[in-house]
Amino acid sequence: MKQNMVKKVLACLLTATMTVGLSACGGSDGNNSGDAGRISSDQVKEDNQAADDGSSDSKDTTESTKKTEYPLTITTYGRDGAEYTMTYEKAPEKVAAVYQGSVETLLALGLEDRIVATAGLDNEVPDDQKAAFSKTDYLDEFTPSKETMTMLEPDMIFSWVSLFDEDNLGSPDEWIQKGTNVYINTNTAVKEDSLENEYNDILNIGKIFDVQGRAEEIVNQMKETVEHVKTLAEEQEEKPSVMVVESMNDTFTNYGAASIAGDMVTQLGASLANPDASTVGKEDILAADPDVIFVVYMPYTGDDPETVKQENLDKILEDEAFQSLSAVKNDRVVPIMLSEMYASATRTQDGIETIAKGLYPDLDLNE
Repeated sequence: MKQNMVKKVLACLLTATMTVGLSACGGSDGNNSGDAGRISSDQVKEDNQAADDGSSDSKDTTESTKKTEYPLTITTYGRDGAEYTMTYEKAPEKVAAVYQGSVETLLALGLEDRIVATAGLDNEVPDDQKAAFSKTDYLDEFTPSKETMTMLEPDMIFSWVSLFDEDNLGSPDEWIQKGTNVYINTNTAVKEDSLENEYNDILNIGKIFDVQGRAEEIVNQMKETVEHVKTLAEEQEEKPSVMVVESMNDTFTNYGAASIAGDMVTQLGASLANPDASTVGKEDILAADPDVIFVVYMPYTGDDPETVKQENLDKILEDEAFQSLSAVKNDRVVPIMLSEMYASATRTQDGIETIAKGLYPDLDLNE
């Protein structure tokens, strides 16, 4: 079960100041969200320029018979299970989107014209979103201050729970009192994360902006992939046992039953070798001896993704203590990006596919 430690680590990563190094969160050597090594906002803009071949176009062309009726009431969740129920009299027109999943969800839904500002990209947006992203105002601050947000005069703020505090965006209560609605990625706020929460966030944003058809299309693709893989997996004689781990220096974060990654594993027909622990040591991994080990890695802006991926894989593959593991001997140690399985938003589809291919390498998932 994923405990508070995971969220505290991620909150630390996200709220690090420009003078705090990555070591404060016990992370890797790569550039961290908001740390002193992060590349400039100008470089982020340059990296996210659309190709000239017309391939980068996320504009929604999906029509739906399901229309949003305003006023619309939506509930979102804050720290310690706090519930915020807000009413939308119409679709927001000046949305501030802070952090990767929030930005990419809006772009995937074709809502770039509704965005007043974006911030907090750790990675490039998908190629098919770059033209849309280029139309947005990407801020110099990785995490905008409350003062910056106030000057933007947004009618909605969409971000992670860890950023809604006095040192960053300000509290949800403050914004709601000012008449600005907030939407918080559910899996950054609740104790037990799930695929269903990611589905619901996308569908809720679709309702808020009256683009329910496109939102349903995105979510249905995820659900159909899960069902398709589950059907194929039923033909397998045994369910593979799995651990999803992230190196934290002397220990490993274990993504168990209450994580999105753990939910993906079980919904795709496999079993978690250690479903309840939030952290594990080498001896725990050796005792579990899972058939498959997914190694979590996260390249940040300025990092070489392949280097970061291999460095994290090597923490299992090159450790003498792990050479007896079945996953190591059978070449079943598989990389997965953190952004595909934590508050993953529209990247949830990528995570489902990564987990599925790692679980069932001999299956043709496209058949």
